[in-house]
Amino acid sequence: MHWHTYGSAEKAAEACGNHILRRLEEAIAGDGDANIAVSGGSTPQLMFRFLAQSRFNWNHVHLFWVDERAVPPAHEDSNYRMAEECFLQPAHFPHRNVHRIQGELAPDVAAARYVEEIRSHFGLAPGELPHFDLVHLGMGADAHTASLFPGEPLIDNFDRIAAAIYVEKLERWRVTLLPGAIATAKHILFLIAGEDKAEAVRNVVEARYEPSKYPAQVISHHSRHVTWFVEQSAASLASV
Repeated sequence: MHWHTYGSAEKAAEACGNHILRRLEEAIAGDGDANIAVSGGSTPQLMFRFLAQSRFNWNHVHLFWVDERAVPPAHEDSNYRMAEECFLQPAHFPHRNVHRIQGELAPDVAAARYVEEIRSHFGLAPGELPHFDLVHLGMGADAHTASLFPGEPLIDNFDRIAAAIYVEKLERWRVTLLPGAIATAKHILFLIAGEDKAEAVRNVVEARYEPSKYPAQVISHHSRHVTWFVEQSAASLASV
């Protein structure tokens, strides 16, 4: 685990963005294309705006989503919409390289189509998992990451790629990548900001392994390369 603390959410987002650009450059130099999955939320907006201003050549980058709400792409709650406004449009990101979750469909249908798109893009055999070059994650105050909330039965599922999940506390459906598809990535990046996340951060990195209680642990404990970009108040209770 690599840990970095910053004095503001802006600085954490910029550092995370720079890290993403370096890893993408390495991936493109290696085999010509790079594959990244990103998350939604308020802090990633800062990162997306930084990436949009970077003048990076996105022609060899394929963009996927870690999770999505069951809403149309123009809906204010859509993770895709946020990325489109803050990153895709201003960066002139090639539309052919965008692989969004179709949140406007029935959740099970959207999940099945997303799985098939991932399988097709990566050329996966039955039962094989994708290997993203990068997966960017956030974390909630309840220690959820992606759409894996406390108590979710699929938290320890390392066999499937993605699924539709009903989040009881929110009374909403979502589609999310599952732990196996996330943890196999070459690089995992957590970008965290806000004092309300401090207890969750401490529990995920320091508490006994209980992923049903602290879902982000399933990723932080089972991934090869995990880098944390944490704003100071979110890191205030951790002794890392």
